[in-house]
Amino acid sequence: MNNRERVIQVENLVKKFGNFTAIDHLNFEVFRGEIFGFLGANGAGKTTAMKILCGLSSPTSGKAVVAGFDVYRQANQIKKNIGYMSQKFSLYEDMTLKENIRFYAGIYGMKNRDIKKRMDNLLEELNISHLKDSLISSLPLGWKQKLAFSVAVFHQPGIVFLDEPTGGVDPITRRQFWDMTYSAAAQGITIFVTTHYMDEAEYCDRVSIMVEGRIEALDSPADLKKRFGAKNMDEVFLKLARKQQDHPLTRKT
Repeated sequence: MNNRERVIQVENLVKKFGNFTAIDHLNFEVFRGEIFGFLGANGAGKTTAMKILCGLSSPTSGKAVVAGFDVYRQANQIKKNIGYMSQKFSLYEDMTLKENIRFYAGIYGMKNRDIKKRMDNLLEELNISHLKDSLISSLPLGWKQKLAFSVAVFHQPGIVFLDEPTGGVDPITRRQFWDMTYSAAAQGITIFVTTHYMDEAEYCDRVSIMVEGRIEALDSPADLKKRFGAKNMDEVFLKLARKQQDHPLTRKT
């Protein structure tokens, strides 16, 4: 793993809001083609860290480089070289599938000729060419999620950030979504994903677990389960949470 290309490098990253420390000296790196799980309870600091890595927010201190660009000075370049899918459905419901693709591809600076060619290939691959003029609002939730992911990687970014992408969908659709994720990773796209489904952590190459703004564990799912004597990632997560609750010097705001 250490010989692979690093596409995200984070060193002593801190983000404060007044006296509150949202993320506290984060250190990690992510490699090309890796599926990296970024886990933690609500309020652990995941979303704050992801916003920084996506060029949407600046840290208070520390270092972060994404796709070769510095988060302080090159936020706009980061935005052009990543894909992003939010936990809330990100396509426009009152626009057609074709209009959504053209809109987002245009934001990323793709040329019309390239957009049309790649869109035709995508619709054919997904076997939904007949739906290209359908409003997004008319499609089932499962298809909306698949399309949102397809749009997020349409411009072939080096990294795609997925913020709880399978929230609210059924188990079969979740499995199909992860099949698409594996396919993207096999093409060299790095997947940086947050999820509150601990079984999905098993699908990741490596997983970091945040507790109150700090990364308390980072390793492959298999090694984390071995280290914590756990049967599954749910148990790992609960043991870390309990450890934090029992610590006499828990972080205060």
